[in-house]
Amino acid sequence: MNKINYGSRARLGVLLPSGNQAAEPQFNAMLPAGVALHTTRLKLRGSSDKELLAMADGVEDAARLVADTDPNLVLFHCTAVSTYSEELEQSIKSRIAKSTGRPATATSEAIVAALRALGAKRLVMLSPYNEVTNAREGKYFEGAGFEILDCAGLSCPDAPAMMAVTPEKWRSYAIEHRNARADAYLLSCTTVRSSEVAEELEASLGRPVVTSNTAAVWHCLRTMGIADRVTGYGKLLAQH
Repeated sequence: MNKINYGSRARLGVLLPSGNQAAEPQFNAMLPAGVALHTTRLKLRGSSDKELLAMADGVEDAARLVADTDPNLVLFHCTAVSTYSEELEQSIKSRIAKSTGRPATATSEAIVAALRALGAKRLVMLSPYNEVTNAREGKYFEGAGFEILDCAGLSCPDAPAMMAVTPEKWRSYAIEHRNARADAYLLSCTTVRSSEVAEELEASLGRPVVTSNTAAVWHCLRTMGIADRVTGYGKLLAQH
């Protein structure tokens, strides 16, 4: 008999940007046996401020849909929206929890928890975003107590352009931005192919490398009480 993962240990509900092609494949590769993924989407394909803020408008309806799968936790999974401001982050989490009766978290919270678990204080932050989004995200992480040593982006205009950036490009981009003072490197954005090179980059840079998706998987697993070590995606997921 073939074994199918129906979530015998835990079920994770995720609200994704509609243009995201990366998160589900990466989550399914990283989630341990018995932890199932259930997703629904909110409209977001571009990267303008108007589009980012509009993604949050339909949170309640999308959260109620994914809640029908009886998840243990609901994740709002968009880095640029969840780091837009602390006020928006908290509002989104509160609205999800209120409309579903389920615990809620966000990518922003996951990244902060992951970096703190690694003992990182000084960061190099790289993304596919434009300068405005990068500056706002850097301010969010500074507000969480981190020092941003370098903040650089590729100015991709939309989700297809973000997905078009190869893992090899992320590897070379991170190496170009090597900083001897960095405690960790953050490859931001849920819609990019960077998680597959995190472990290789750690060997090259000599520092932990966290992506939005590795941070989210680690944080959600630990929040749901799943302590499995996941290898192949960097130090964060490989630790208890």
